[in-house]
Amino acid sequence: MVSGLKNIVIVTTLMIVWVACSQLDSTIAEFKTTQFIMGVDAHGLITSLTDLTSGTNYLSEDSSSYLMSVRVAGQVKFPQSASVEEDILTLHFEDNIAARINVEEKETHLVFELVSLVNGDVVELILWGPYQTTINKIIGETVGVVRGDEYAIGIQSLNIKTLGGYPWNESDRMPAFDIFRQGDLTDMHPDNDGSVLYRVEAGSPTKSGSSLQAYSRNRSEERIISDFDHEKIVAPPYNDGGVTGSKIALFGCQVGEALQNLGAIELAEGLPHPMIDGEWAKTSEHAAAAYLITSFTEKNVEQAIELTKRAGLKYLYHYGKTFESWGHFELFDGEFPNGIEGLRKCVEKAEAQGVKLGTHCLSNFITTNDPYVTPVPDPRLAKVGSSVITEDIDAQTTEITIQSPDFFNQMKNNNLKTVMIGEELIRYGRVSDAAPWKLLDCQRGAFDTKASAHSTGKTISKLLDHGYKVFLTEADLTVEMSETLAELYNKTGLRQISFDGLEGNRSTGLGTYGESLMPYTWYNSLADELKDHLIIDASRTTHFFWHIYTRMNWGEPWYAGFRESQTEYRFNNQAYFKRNYMPGMLGWFKMTPETSLEDMEWLLARSAGYEAGYALVADAESLAQNGNSDKILELIGDWEKLRISDSFSEVQKELMRDNTKEFSIERVGDKEWNWKEIHNEIYTHENKVRQPGEPLYTTLNFNNPGAEQSIDFILTANNSDVSNITFEINNYKKIELPLTIKAGQILKSESNKLTLFDSRWQVIKAYDIDIADFVLNQGDNAIAVDCSFANADKESNLKVEIKSIVADEKVVLSNPNI
Repeated sequence: MVSGLKNIVIVTTLMIVWVACSQLDSTIAEFKTTQFIMGVDAHGLITSLTDLTSGTNYLSEDSSSYLMSVRVAGQVKFPQSASVEEDILTLHFEDNIAARINVEEKETHLVFELVSLVNGDVVELILWGPYQTTINKIIGETVGVVRGDEYAIGIQSLNIKTLGGYPWNESDRMPAFDIFRQGDLTDMHPDNDGSVLYRVEAGSPTKSGSSLQAYSRNRSEERIISDFDHEKIVAPPYNDGGVTGSKIALFGCQVGEALQNLGAIELAEGLPHPMIDGEWAKTSEHAAAAYLITSFTEKNVEQAIELTKRAGLKYLYHYGKTFESWGHFELFDGEFPNGIEGLRKCVEKAEAQGVKLGTHCLSNFITTNDPYVTPVPDPRLAKVGSSVITEDIDAQTTEITIQSPDFFNQMKNNNLKTVMIGEELIRYGRVSDAAPWKLLDCQRGAFDTKASAHSTGKTISKLLDHGYKVFLTEADLTVEMSETLAELYNKTGLRQISFDGLEGNRSTGLGTYGESLMPYTWYNSLADELKDHLIIDASRTTHFFWHIYTRMNWGEPWYAGFRESQTEYRFNNQAYFKRNYMPGMLGWFKMTPETSLEDMEWLLARSAGYEAGYALVADAESLAQNGNSDKILELIGDWEKLRISDSFSEVQKELMRDNTKEFSIERVGDKEWNWKEIHNEIYTHENKVRQPGEPLYTTLNFNNPGAEQSIDFILTANNSDVSNITFEINNYKKIELPLTIKAGQILKSESNKLTLFDSRWQVIKAYDIDIADFVLNQGDNAIAVDCSFANADKESNLKVEIKSIVADEKVVLSNPNI
């Protein structure tokens, strides 16, 4: 408790209130912003994290929160005392270690920077926090902001070597799982760690609320760590100035101002602050814009641009072979024969039509045909570790004796089995089971390097690789590749990028730091005009990378049907995005010749409900083959306008987040649509074999939640032609369809018309029907379906989908300028 004010020292940007203390644990200094006050006592303990307006102290008393601590010989050491002189707060530790911390008070945040560390050579790392709070409503585990009903508190790393998080792993790889789906909030090594793009870093839940934390590591010495499924891997020294210079911001504010505060911190502290059309990307309505992914070349780029415009989209992402090899990023001659100049002209053509171009990057992956590998391998290729050869070898030797097998016999993630001796790469089959240790069945001069003689004592290094059959990079090579990639963007004007495989940059030995290093170097190397309009995503998040990426768009279409591929994961991501101030994105979806209007509107409704964009993978051939293409492209544009302009009500959005519900829109005016909630049920009428006289029909019990109405239906014949189709509604009204649906064909009713399609939605024939025949009551209805199957195969069936309208509402475009 403060007993009295001793004096006030004012410097340019800092006002520190000194307090005379009657007890050893009393506050000796308070640091303030316009909405936040933080107290520190004579032992370096935090005494308050207080809302300056309400006076509420959000510091948890369940555990101690030190401003900063150090780790020596694997043990965390807390300060024994603290003192303040002008703008420097000094923490004193045992073994005569002293940390001098410069403190700045700013309007929106406090800045703490370690400016010197006496006897710091023995310090392995320094920790900011963890700062324990009582706030637990919304915890942004990656961004480092925790929110209650009214107040938010946050931490920000202000340079790349200050990692948001805690050294849960000595590799500095942050836990990658959804912590809020774990039973134990303290378990940072669950079985599913590494399975998602989520990162538990600067914020984490605790039993009493939440904690905020960051740290920096001394990287002056080589370390042995575990990563990439290797128990032993060398983390080489890295000269970044050490822990001195580690810097964080702390802030507290009203919940509604937290995102704005983060933007203000970026600007005040010189952090990346990418824009979209002059607006900060994190607040731009276009940050979650949907985009088209398709292959295009110099020859057909106009066609791809036109396709993008037909879909009402503004971003076109190149899909295909962009580069001759990964590493030097030389453009693929087969698609861009005129190289950078050819791609630049593609960009200019797209820009003239209001479309921005982007491409895919497998980050620091280096293909085996790249000049970094062949004919002379770059010494900066990442290594698992090294030994020496213990016998001379000539250019033909196929068994190489080595001093130690430690880095060579780890086979769990050994995809290329490649070692480097001088300027030669050598592949080996296995390592001998006992000493003398030998690499057996060696293939000399691998990847067109030159097989050479090597003498005893020469260094032999196991190269680190990836399952994509690529090599990886040390830090200096990561930087060089990043600058090369930025040069491509500067010369061509590309505006969108995805850093896929970003986790490969842990090959630097820097962990999460390495993952951020590539996009950070790339961003800083871009021309200023490009930073005014950028869309950036990646395969991984990190706390510091948050300042660079626009969004994350994860979810792949390759594993199941249009609706089924990684569906749960896609929707679970949205909660992670929201709690970490990230635009919503649903991932990639692939349009095929068989994609239906219903499937597409299922996606578009989810996109609107979650306020989340997506990527549509489509090629000209599939679009030409799909008879619904024109309507699908029109619907994409209409839904996107309504979503981006925030034209749907909150009630409508909530309904559209229900994965089991169907929705459709119909344009009824220039700026007006009918929005329909549709109830559908899907049944299967199977080809049955029963006793003579036993009925073969299938009774469908359909509950119509809407008013009495004529229903629509879709019939699909599977594995057999189907004829003599009958419906009997509620045991009295029998309807016969005098037609045949061939195997794979689809019969669809809409209003007063029946249309027969092939499997790719090309119209075969249309029929007129009387919609009055298909009226269903509100509530329960019994529909008996029967037909004749041409194929006696028991696997034959008729898929029946019945649809009724639950709600029909007008939606008006709220912002016509979108």
